[in-house]
Amino acid sequence: MKFIMFTKHLEGLDVPGIIAALKSVGVQGADLCTRPGYPVNPENVETALPEAARQFADEGLSIPLVTTPGDFTTPDMDYAERLYAACGEAGVQHIKLGYWHWKPEQNYWEEVDVVRGYLEGFQGLSEKHGVQTVVHNHSGLSMGLNSSSVMNLVKGFDPKHVGVFADPGHLSICGEPIEMALNIVRDYLSVMAFKDLERQRVVQGGKTRWHTRTVRLGHGFGDWAALLRALKQVDFDGPVSFHSEYGGEPMDTVIDLARTDVRFFKGLLGEG
Repeated sequence: MKFIMFTKHLEGLDVPGIIAALKSVGVQGADLCTRPGYPVNPENVETALPEAARQFADEGLSIPLVTTPGDFTTPDMDYAERLYAACGEAGVQHIKLGYWHWKPEQNYWEEVDVVRGYLEGFQGLSEKHGVQTVVHNHSGLSMGLNSSSVMNLVKGFDPKHVGVFADPGHLSICGEPIEMALNIVRDYLSVMAFKDLERQRVVQGGKTRWHTRTVRLGHGFGDWAALLRALKQVDFDGPVSFHSEYGGEPMDTVIDLARTDVRFFKGLLGEG
């Protein structure tokens, strides 16, 4: 497995700053957040991504995965072709899409057909540029909220071009038991997102709401021993993105917590 870090909460750093942070955390590369406000973004991706990849390579790091804006959900968006082409040139293997959200007024199965139509277009871009499209399972009203639902979206597509970005954190909130979850998607499993979540019931003014927050690995709802068994059962050897979504913390603290998460998982692997 190759350990990488999601750079969402490194916002404000330039590429050399991101590289320094990743080295401090102890990972081998980036799940590069390619969104407005970041060094590589939809406006400059054609030139900035290949240049960033060169800078990473000079430091012994890589960019196996790019995470797009949350609204990057259709293959006809104005920068889609440029993004895929830039990833192909830069040697990026995977592009994580945004999210399709179900609404109560929608017919779920009709929306599945709509999403699969979009994925057909993304599969064409992936085949053309040699970069796999991945769908992230995300709790809430996401159309790919767990393994069963994400398979409704991707099943039948070529796994070389369309894959699943499995997230044990979100699966612990609304997914199947982790060993079952990874077995369901095993033919499409391409990338893993590592984070731990907990869900709290909050009552305010007589109204109940649920609050989900990221906690350190091993402190949330995730069954990490079962996850290790599941990874071995499906023979997973792809990139692992430490999400380190500690929003609201100072950047130095985010980096410290990310380093702690990596150390925690290496300890489970017996790597100390």
